[in-house]
Amino acid sequence: MSKSLANIILGKKALTISALRALSAGKTKLNIDDSAWRKVAKGREVVDNIVASGKVAYGINTGFGLFANVVVKPNQLTELQENLIRSHAIGTGNPLTIEQTRMLLALRMNTLARGHSGIRTETLEKMLAAFNADCLSVIPGKGTVGASGDLAPLSHLALGLMGEGLMWDTATNTHQPANEILASKGLSPITLSAKEGLALINGTQMMTALGAEAIHRAQNVAVTADIAAALSVEVLKGTRRAFHSSIHSVRPHVGQSQVAKRLRTLLAPSSDLFKSHMYHGQVQDAYSLRCVPQVHGIVHDTIKFVDGIISTEMNSALDNPMIFTGSDEDENEWERLEETLEVDDSVYGRANSLTKFKKDSDIFYRGDGGFVISGGNFHGEYPAKSLDYLAIGVSELGNISERRLERLVNPYLSELPAFLVEDGGLNSGFMIAHCTSAALASENKVLCHPASVDTISTSGAKEDHVSMGGFAAHKSIQVVENVEGIIAIEILAACQALEFFRPHKTTEPLERLYELVRSKVKPLDKDRYMADDLEAVKAMIQNQEIVKAVMPEWVK
Repeated sequence: MSKSLANIILGKKALTISALRALSAGKTKLNIDDSAWRKVAKGREVVDNIVASGKVAYGINTGFGLFANVVVKPNQLTELQENLIRSHAIGTGNPLTIEQTRMLLALRMNTLARGHSGIRTETLEKMLAAFNADCLSVIPGKGTVGASGDLAPLSHLALGLMGEGLMWDTATNTHQPANEILASKGLSPITLSAKEGLALINGTQMMTALGAEAIHRAQNVAVTADIAAALSVEVLKGTRRAFHSSIHSVRPHVGQSQVAKRLRTLLAPSSDLFKSHMYHGQVQDAYSLRCVPQVHGIVHDTIKFVDGIISTEMNSALDNPMIFTGSDEDENEWERLEETLEVDDSVYGRANSLTKFKKDSDIFYRGDGGFVISGGNFHGEYPAKSLDYLAIGVSELGNISERRLERLVNPYLSELPAFLVEDGGLNSGFMIAHCTSAALASENKVLCHPASVDTISTSGAKEDHVSMGGFAAHKSIQVVENVEGIIAIEILAACQALEFFRPHKTTEPLERLYELVRSKVKPLDKDRYMADDLEAVKAMIQNQEIVKAVMPEWVK
């Protein structure tokens, strides 16, 4: 971990996916900038003023969803918020990992630190202390439709912070009562005040946290796929001519040009292996070799596009209702709101439209211009759509890799021994390794059906359009993991193919790949148990060993 990430501060500048991944590892302390604390305190003032005035505002002293018109008595406001958390904490399925939960908690604090949620500073302080003490709620992974964000998962997050439900004992990787975990770290549970329950659960933090993980892993496996493709081109006696810069300069997509340059670098200068055949007797390679820049390139561009959306989502205010206080970033909100109301003054007449709107709506003002307004920033459509797109993009790395693997194991296409093993028939070699690759690629074709094209009406038709972003996020990670397995099999096969060309050597960077793989996996002289070989190379991909060994300049 770099020293610059040893202490991360929220509310000062945008939180990056790299910083969030550092936080997920549990070795990084979190702080909140002084300016953010001031915004949080100022936002809370608006809530306190509304409660003191006796005015009615959604989520502060009313019920929720279909119960928005039910006004709750002042002495029941804590019970209202606690009931919200308890009733909404009804997720199911395998829990998020400890690393994913750290990201979820950090992202929720990041949006609260923007000052638009109306939470008390003491509540945020307890959340911060819980994060830094590694007090992490157990959060079931299923149960969100991405309507008002990730209500069920975030409710489980809040429930643990209230000292109810379960938390992780991170030392033993087990679940224990939340109050016991908090007490063991010298922390007290959160007690909710007006608006705070809603402030803890309105937002897209689960789908965004999982999306950040998917993006990080996708970036890594995409570069690893470029490396694997280069070695496959080499052992299939292909050529780098199709990667010439002239070709890609006249179709100047960014990702395509980057991949072509990467392949030229990995395959240059011409290796001893290439010089042994000089591409004699061939005119052009198959698409799975020749079109790597075009196919891999759009994947890199897709990842970059989704990275932009998820990074914006990570640093957004996602609550409802939202608090605006007249701070520097909100200084024109009051004027803009007055202008909006004057456009609609025909409803009440110019003289009393603003007064009437103040009285009858869920917008309330205080002396310095702060107000509360309902909106829909919690809706998960942005992460849902983008993560569906990420899954579709990354899956193509698996599709084309499986086709290169077919060429490696098929003697009619490779001029190598069938299934890359001597004594074929007695030995089966990579026969079923190819089946595993094909199975993963085909599974991805089902997983790539977009979750976000679905919607279902919930909450008494109040939440009548939802994003299904939670499932989009989960399956994006699964697609990436499947591709990691597919690329690992291609690398194993390409390294095995290289054995049949010895003593000829490939290029220097690809020899580094070979040596890294051989440090964990010996050549396949005869059939053996291969599942461990696959898992070893898959681990090398996931922990960036391959990229670090072959292309260290890319490592993020």
